[in-house]
Amino acid sequence: MQPRSIILELKRNGTVFKDLLEDLPFEAQKWKPDVEKWCPLEIVCHLLDEEVEDFRARTQHVLETPDLPLKPIKPQRWPKDRNYLGQDFKLVLQNFLDERQKSVNWLQSLQDPKWEQTVDHPEVGPRSAKKFLINWLAHDYHHIRQINAIRYDYLKFRSGDDLAYAGNW
Repeated sequence: MQPRSIILELKRNGTVFKDLLEDLPFEAQKWKPDVEKWCPLEIVCHLLDEEVEDFRARTQHVLETPDLPLKPIKPQRWPKDRNYLGQDFKLVLQNFLDERQKSVNWLQSLQDPKWEQTVDHPEVGPRSAKKFLINWLAHDYHHIRQINAIRYDYLKFRSGDDLAYAGNW
């Protein structure tokens, strides 16, 4: 897959996230199918943090300063450390959508980027800018699937109905 196609898909996914989440009822924003899973609010907070501090920052880092070490991040600690459940859903969603647009604008503005340039990731070894870009898109798909699963489970919970007629989930 070419970087240009990936960038267009990241742009489209901004609209997908908006459409999936912007009119989510208040009670659904913190709803979880079980305690081990994330609610939509935690997902949106995570998406915002990953957009800014992981995927955009690291893609930019490998393109501009590949000889410097990556700034360490601890995304597994962010939900608690950053009080994800105490955040305002609509504000975080809008911030994420704004940051996604900034990312797309930045990516589209690049002149002849060196996508194969690498940086040494301390946990997984050499990673190219293109690999960060591809994984950025995969990360979107992961969370789009996760949001759809939560919406399905929430529908089942709220309706109390058997949803088998809709097809196998």
